[in-house]
Amino acid sequence: MKYIVIKCGGSVLDNLPRSFYEDIISLHQTGVWTPIIVHGGGPLITSLLKNLNIETKFVNGLRVTDNQVLDVVEMVLSGSVNKLVVRNLIEAGGSAYGISGVDGSLLKARPTNASDVLGFVGEVTAVNRKVIEGIVNQGYIPVISPIGIDEHGQRYNINGDVAASAIAKSLEANLCFISDIPGILAEKNGQKTKLDKVSKAEVEELIANQTIYGGMIPKVTAAIDGLVHHIPEVGIINGFEKNSLIDYSNGKIIGTKIVLEEVSA
Repeated sequence: MKYIVIKCGGSVLDNLPRSFYEDIISLHQTGVWTPIIVHGGGPLITSLLKNLNIETKFVNGLRVTDNQVLDVVEMVLSGSVNKLVVRNLIEAGGSAYGISGVDGSLLKARPTNASDVLGFVGEVTAVNRKVIEGIVNQGYIPVISPIGIDEHGQRYNINGDVAASAIAKSLEANLCFISDIPGILAEKNGQKTKLDKVSKAEVEELIANQTIYGGMIPKVTAAIDGLVHHIPEVGIINGFEKNSLIDYSNGKIIGTKIVLEEVSA
């Protein structure tokens, strides 16, 4: 059984077409790949915080999270967004099971090193893969919201890209980030061109020159961390292109593939 962890950002979830969910179900039905979805929900969280007059700030693409913000984050991610994804999969003819990283201590977490700045933003210390395997063995596609928990019951807001990478590492799964752009874009001769493949060193250079910025930083950082810890492959693809997920899983050059080191010919 080959796992593929599919990370859907909150910025694309609202508009992903039915064909995207049908592609996931097709993957599931082949029996070759076992899809696992990890989702974000940032724009909806920001919108609700604004309606509640709660200030929201970001540091290097991560949301500063106090207790008040954490309540809203959990409500949106584990409630509204998680069930939206499950409903969309069922509507497209699939079987899905929504779960939070808190349930069964699926995502064990601790505060980040920058907790004095970020508050209750966490990093994953362990993944309880038995919870995922139990859902998969019952024939469901797991849909996971990235809230973590420690041994004392403290919740943590986990960046969705970081959570997806941790789950992929635990399962030794391929990792695929779903975007609304075809991959990582770099400017060449005054035009933006998609990069088919980038190495760790190239990613670091692209961050340094600000080609990669904002929310893309935790995405590529999580990708590199995953590759270091034996994730076979990481890709960024456009979920709005029909069959893009199928084509990617079949090895076609779709989106941007992130690798540890460029292999010289």
